[in-house]
Amino acid sequence: MPIDSSGLQVLSREECLRLLSSTPIGRIVFTDRALPAVQPVTFRLDGESVVIRTAAGSKLAAATRHAVVAFEVDEFDPEERTGWSVTAVGHARAVHDPEEIRRLSELPLTAWAPGERDHYIVVDVEQVTGRQIRSARSSGVRLPQIPES
Repeated sequence: MPIDSSGLQVLSREECLRLLSSTPIGRIVFTDRALPAVQPVTFRLDGESVVIRTAAGSKLAAATRHAVVAFEVDEFDPEERTGWSVTAVGHARAVHDPEEIRRLSELPLTAWAPGERDHYIVVDVEQVTGRQIRSARSSGVRLPQIPES
């Protein structure tokens, strides 16, 4: 696995997609009134597309229509100092086709927030990047000591 200039392992596209599909919560980054906005969402990976279920009139639904967005997932273990992060970038689109809505409604995608969630946003992933840091304990590398407060 290649290493970047920060000493992190660079993940392949396949590994990034595998990790994207391994967690139910991610963060979508979009523009809201010309400012960056980040919102945690439940999602599912459908092939290489991120599928989000939201309310039709939500700020997220309005802001992501035909926009370029970023989507990020990660997992970290502070005790072991290990973790990974994956970022996907692509165009978001609202789903209007009844057949596609029917197909997406069969995905195991359950919203955690209360209320009706009958609107689908699909982010067609165009770029995906990821980095991973493995335990220095297992690699024999000594980590700097963090002073206790």
